[in-house]
Amino acid sequence: MTLQTTKTHIVHGGTLRYCRHDSATTGTPMTLSVFTPPGPNGDGKGPFPVLIWLSGLTCTEDNFTAKAGAYRAAAEHGVIIVAPDTSPRGDGVADDDAYDLGQGAGFYVDATQAPWAPHFRMESYVTDELIALIDAEFPTSRTRSIFGHSMGGHGALTLALRHPELFQSVSAFAPIASPTRCAWGEKAFTAYLGDDRAEWEKHDAALLMESGAAAGVYDDILVDQGDSDQFLTDQLKPELLKAAADKAGQKLTVRMQPGYDHSYFFMASFIDDHVAFHAARLKG
Repeated sequence: MTLQTTKTHIVHGGTLRYCRHDSATTGTPMTLSVFTPPGPNGDGKGPFPVLIWLSGLTCTEDNFTAKAGAYRAAAEHGVIIVAPDTSPRGDGVADDDAYDLGQGAGFYVDATQAPWAPHFRMESYVTDELIALIDAEFPTSRTRSIFGHSMGGHGALTLALRHPELFQSVSAFAPIASPTRCAWGEKAFTAYLGDDRAEWEKHDAALLMESGAAAGVYDDILVDQGDSDQFLTDQLKPELLKAAADKAGQKLTVRMQPGYDHSYFFMASFIDDHVAFHAARLKG
């Protein structure tokens, strides 16, 4: 797993790298950004805990990197932030003309159906290959947390609930709370996982939480949701997540933010809270 740095920037005293590598998991090149904080001595040597960010539909690694404004808080709290692309890409990779399926819409599952199965293995990519790559290439403490937005919020929640041994904490902005009960999820899961809804339920954050997945692991889960989000009622449905948490006895903090929409302006407004939320648990 050779990681190639394609661009480097200094930001808030730390180093931001845009990177590329050939993924054994997806069988394609994958791109990501990695911010390493300066650390107390300003030398960036660490070791530092890691925060993995998962982005939403249509995004690449650059959306969060350029728009979220997360690196001041990351430098202050001494955490590495990793932002991978949202799917495999390339001429030989299956795709769809719609924005909510195919390249840019990996949904953080391992596809089992043609033509997606050979490359669309984003769950394994994040939880296995990406984590190992970052630990091998950067000065990490081998502890990490995960957060994300929309499709990436779904990804962060489900990966944290399915792989609690990997993460210290989890949070999300405007997550797709129950993809088995919204059009985005039904479309993607039918394509990637087939018609068996029992397979879908294994990747539904609300249903996983309701079943007691990762019970006792996370002392709290933080979710921010704008009440002017155009996808709130039909696609995101945070009330299903809240009901699941109540049923399972899982502490969940859902903050409905008045007037905020689904954009990165929303995330930039509250990103410091999320970095601090994770930093406290990564260093606690």
